[in-house]
Amino acid sequence: MIRNIIGAVLALVGATAAVWSPFVAWYDGRLGRDYEFADLFQGISQERPGLWLSLLLPMVVAAAVTLIGLVLRSRLVIALAGVIVLGFTILWMVRQGQAAGNLAVTGDNETGLGVGLANALGGGLLLLLAASVLAGRVRRPAPEPEAEEPGYTYPPPDRTPPPRPIPGPDRPEYPGYPEDRPYRDEPPGGEPPTQPHRW
Repeated sequence: MIRNIIGAVLALVGATAAVWSPFVAWYDGRLGRDYEFADLFQGISQERPGLWLSLLLPMVVAAAVTLIGLVLRSRLVIALAGVIVLGFTILWMVRQGQAAGNLAVTGDNETGLGVGLANALGGGLLLLLAASVLAGRVRRPAPEPEAEEPGYTYPPPDRTPPPRPIPGPDRPEYPGYPEDRPYRDEPPGGEPPTQPHRW
């Protein structure tokens, strides 16, 4: 629970920093919103695009992906948002380096790399950190079946008594067992007693 809260805060801070970065200088005092999104694939130009065609576009997309990841509690989706921010930021650095010949780091917001680039890089790293901190969705074990109330079952049990075993023919309980069977008192393993002949 605590990890999810910390991860959500980091993700929101990172997404906010990424979305705010185009409104701050990226290079030589030029704002990120002054760079056209297509320049990342065609090369840096001096044309000033519309707001939603600038570097703001990938940052807003990354922020939307972050919100979806927080709702779903998906570490993978939030990590994807961080990759989007870092990927487009690094691609911009490559294009800007090709256009300027090099990337100067002066510490002055009017020359060289600006605070906007730092915000974008920091926001992407925070999103990746949030994805690693999040515990994700906790899978609850399946609930155990409730115990049935005593005295009631469904379907009702069969209360018919089991059938009594049928006795063998050498048992008195066997139907038709002769009452005057001559050898009923025969000892085990012995010969039947001889009866005298009556003439």
